[in-house]
Amino acid sequence: MKNILHIISSPRAEVSASRKLGIAVIQKIQEKYSDSIVKERDLTKSKVPLLEEVHINTFFTPAENHSEEQQSISKYSEGLISELKEADIIVIDSPMYNFSVPATLRAYFDFTSRAGYTFKYDENGPKGLLNDKKLYIAFTSGNIYSEGPYQIYDSNIPYIKNIFSFYGVSDISVFRAEGLSIPGIMETSLERAINNITID
Repeated sequence: MKNILHIISSPRAEVSASRKLGIAVIQKIQEKYSDSIVKERDLTKSKVPLLEEVHINTFFTPAENHSEEQQSISKYSEGLISELKEADIIVIDSPMYNFSVPATLRAYFDFTSRAGYTFKYDENGPKGLLNDKKLYIAFTSGNIYSEGPYQIYDSNIPYIKNIFSFYGVSDISVFRAEGLSIPGIMETSLERAINNITID
């Protein structure tokens, strides 16, 4: 049995291409692992707060010294992290917003990137704590960023890969539906991306 965590970041609901691509990835995983369990974390319905001083202070204060407010903040963050720890497979829908990830996803990473929880430091430097997991990224964009002159503008996929590599996740696959605003490409881009989904 596989535990799957599906992280949704697009606020566009039914018309979202990244949601459609992410759902297709989930369906392919379920075809391979028929007894899998899917947990959905829709960041547009259950919004993670933007990082403020009180949150940072909480994360850097020992648990035994937490105020009541800090206890609540830490419990919330630990809940998000527990979902990541419990998952065998993580699927992230990540549309390109202004060359990077949606603010909802950035806020999520601010609450899950915690020393002692998703990574730690030892005498050799940082070490990820979320090992033996598979990450699939369902990436969508109006332009083409996988190659060509705009490749250097992509701060979306490299950012997610860096975050999860820091967490200890090295098995990462990316499915791309690109050129969704380019005539001649946009008509078939999502369909081709869905058809090219392979689950390893």
